Amino acid sequence: MIKNLLKYRELLLAVVIVLMVLGVGARSPEFIGAGNLLEMFNDTSILIILALGQMMVLLTKGIDLSMAANLALTGMIVALINFHHPDIPVWALVLLATVLGLIMGAINGLLVWKVGIPPIVVTLGTMSIYRGIIFLLSNGGWINAHQMSPDFLSLPRAPFLGLPLLGWCAIAALILVAYFLRYSRTGRALYTAGGNATAAYYTGINAGKMQFISFCLSGALAGFCGYLWISRFAVAYVDVANGFELQIVAACVIGGISTMGGIGSVVGCLLGALFLGVINNALPVIEVSPFWQMAISGAVIVIAVILNERGNKRKGRLILRHSPSVHASGPESEARS
Repeated sequence: MIKNLLKYRELLLAVVIVLMVLGVGARSPEFIGAGNLLEMFNDTSILIILALGQMMVLLTKGIDLSMAANLALTGMIVALINFHHPDIPVWALVLLATVLGLIMGAINGLLVWKVGIPPIVVTLGTMSIYRGIIFLLSNGGWINAHQMSPDFLSLPRAPFLGLPLLGWCAIAALILVAYFLRYSRTGRALYTAGGNATAAYYTGINAGKMQFISFCLSGALAGFCGYLWISRFAVAYVDVANGFELQIVAACVIGGISTMGGIGSVVGCLLGALFLGVINNALPVIEVSPFWQMAISGAVIVIAVILNERGNKRKGRLILRHSPSVHASGPESEARS
């Protein structure tokens, strides 16, 4: 019964989101107003973009716990540059943030691919390193709105067709990542590398290289969001987005992206982020303490992981059987070469 329901997981998740919105709207009609729904999507836009990056890492059987720290560091760097050199164009700062994020993601990817350190260990370490660098750069201080240029602050808020540019950034990211995963050779290889490393080896796909590419992409998206976050909230400090990595992973897992690799979709990722966005916006309306948000997110992650693992168990014949010789000299050595 559960497996049959999980076949329509994304549809069920969409129905749950609609029912939550209508349920909260019954108590507070303003909640389901068009303006509030657009604002709620706008509030969730950064989470959507970050979740897309995390999804690509999870597809290769990795995990990136440094995305929030990456975001905070790139955000602090561009905020400091803008403070000291307000004449530098905003587009250049956005590009710089994206490139810096990509470099930090590449560091993670190289440590996983070439050194062979587990992704969770690497990204826990770099998460702390990036937070420490923020403190060194800022001396523990803050960059506030009055220290940022008007252009720096206004770009994500600029309206276009009734939606702020921040929301359009999320829509663009969804379209680009969906196209990349569906139609590009590298995007399809991410699924193969995470789903079956042995099959990937025999089809000429370097699983380690795919993990490296996924970390680069997640890092670039995190760096891009570094500017968006600082500009939207108009403040930069050491603890920006501290703990937000839990929300990122939660959005992916709730959306059906498997932590074991090879399974997940952009639509599921979007729905998972929207689910959390609705919860975060609905709790104050129904007068639930915000301290429950972390507990609710954690509980939802556990439930989603259980459902994912039950739904991902497939029955079928084994096409490529692991053997000691293949395991020792095949996929593992190829992944690190």
